[in-house]
Amino acid sequence: MKPAVNIFWFRRDLRLHDNAGLYHALKAGRPVVPVFIFDTNILDELTDRTDRRVEFIHLALQDIQKQLVKIGSTLDVRYGTPAQVYTSLLNEYDVAEVFTNHDYEPYAKERDEAVRKMLADKGVSFHTYKDQVILEKNEVLKDDGKPYTVFTPYSRKWKAILTDFHLKPYPNKKYFCNFYKQPAKGIISLEEMNFKAAGLSFPESEWKGQVIRNYKEQRDIPSIQGTSRLSVHLRFGTISIRSLAAEAGALNETFLNELIWRDFYHMILWHFPHVAGKAFKPEYDLIKWRNNENEFEAWCQGQTGYPIVDAGMRELNQTGFMHNRVRMIVASFLTKHLLIDWRWGEAYFAQKLLDFDLAANNGGWQWAAGSGCDAAPYFRVFNPYLQTQKFDPELKYIRHWVPELEEFSYPKPIVEHDVARKRCLETYAVALKK
Repeated sequence: MKPAVNIFWFRRDLRLHDNAGLYHALKAGRPVVPVFIFDTNILDELTDRTDRRVEFIHLALQDIQKQLVKIGSTLDVRYGTPAQVYTSLLNEYDVAEVFTNHDYEPYAKERDEAVRKMLADKGVSFHTYKDQVILEKNEVLKDDGKPYTVFTPYSRKWKAILTDFHLKPYPNKKYFCNFYKQPAKGIISLEEMNFKAAGLSFPESEWKGQVIRNYKEQRDIPSIQGTSRLSVHLRFGTISIRSLAAEAGALNETFLNELIWRDFYHMILWHFPHVAGKAFKPEYDLIKWRNNENEFEAWCQGQTGYPIVDAGMRELNQTGFMHNRVRMIVASFLTKHLLIDWRWGEAYFAQKLLDFDLAANNGGWQWAAGSGCDAAPYFRVFNPYLQTQKFDPELKYIRHWVPELEEFSYPKPIVEHDVARKRCLETYAVALKK
């Protein structure tokens, strides 16, 4: 006879504590089998077999497994498409309900709808909950019921709506006795999935109150640890957005605003799914991009002759991270100086960033290109030299990543700033009929 259970499906929420969907699963009556699926629909798209995001997930699952084994349960890790995996799970268990947390990305929405239908055909219900953002979907709307498309009024309404209830942690530990008890199962290795570990360290998940407290003053200086480095943990849910927002609200409004930006971009992706692939403002799809492949390659490799740009790209290529101020500079450079389609840059970041998140990455690139909902005006073209003077005046960050700065081997600038700015404004003006 098959065990009568419910399933909790881990995705972007890789923790046992303060996890909304898991809390509801543990309270639903049947023993809970915790499941993670290494989704081949996603993995097969990855060209780098040392992709550190897969390694990060694998390490997070091992951590969850240690905690579950201590209480006599186990994580059930599967490899395949969600349809294949749920077919197997339903053959092995008598499942009444499946619980998980919302995901707002286009593929995820299609995947979840397909799984929901498949389960419904078998008489199994499918429940999803808000977990990776504080306020979502239709929770922050204008007075006329329409979604905001500008951040500042959105953030004002967000703060007006927020209550202690939104930040209250879920007391999951109280219900850990409701995990299904069975011997520990092995977790599929990276090698079995044709991946391998890069062996580099990841940012810590413990946040330092001091960093949050000094965030406003230090966040734009790339040579110091002035940002939290928590983005990868928020991306994969190894920390709770609720507990981080609660502390940020008490310590630093500037840091809290960054978390609100995150909610904002997820809300935009939900209401305006066309942004995944097209400009939020349709007229920006009329821009005649130059799309010079050699120049794009020089940008990718950090060989543009603009030190702050090259430092950022090399940091990204070597570590999977790039300082937020520098992300803006390199994105502006690609779209405005080189007139290369923002989607090329967005796709490169999607390959390389440890903290890649479709909503935030798309929002940032469209902001830089001027095509987004809440964007830098098209005539704002960051001057990399002025940005360097302002944020890395002693060249500490640049010299770290571009040690050959003063050698003959360092390339000459790929384009002159004034020439690039003029060309950009003319090209944009034609498309936008300015």
